[in-house]
Amino acid sequence: MRIKRRIDSPLKKKARRGFRGYPAATIAFYGPDNTRASKVAVGVMAGEGVDPIMERWYSDLTDLRRDPDVAVEIVKFLQKHGALSVAMVDGIIRCPHEEGIDYPDGGNCPKCPYWFNRERFTGELLR
Repeated sequence: MRIKRRIDSPLKKKARRGFRGYPAATIAFYGPDNTRASKVAVGVMAGEGVDPIMERWYSDLTDLRRDPDVAVEIVKFLQKHGALSVAMVDGIIRCPHEEGIDYPDGGNCPKCPYWFNRERFTGELLR
């Protein structure tokens, strides 16, 4: 009988440890729909109420949640800024385009129709 081993990314392991103090990091995945993360945004806050140091990675081809090269870059970024705590959401929380920057009129992103009338984080349709 073959035993299936659970393989977690080093980022998930860091996130499972919970809050261990500052600097604290957040990791958020964004995509055109709920199947592929085309953007990951990582922020490190030195303390409560302090603006984060941000870094973003993009891909038109791969799912960044499963890209080992990007995971290594994120770990390096976290180490560079001494992150003691990491918080991340497992899924994709919204489209990769930024309201007011990529589409100035606000509302729904015209490039990502999947997210029209959908709840952030869950992707469930709103009534």
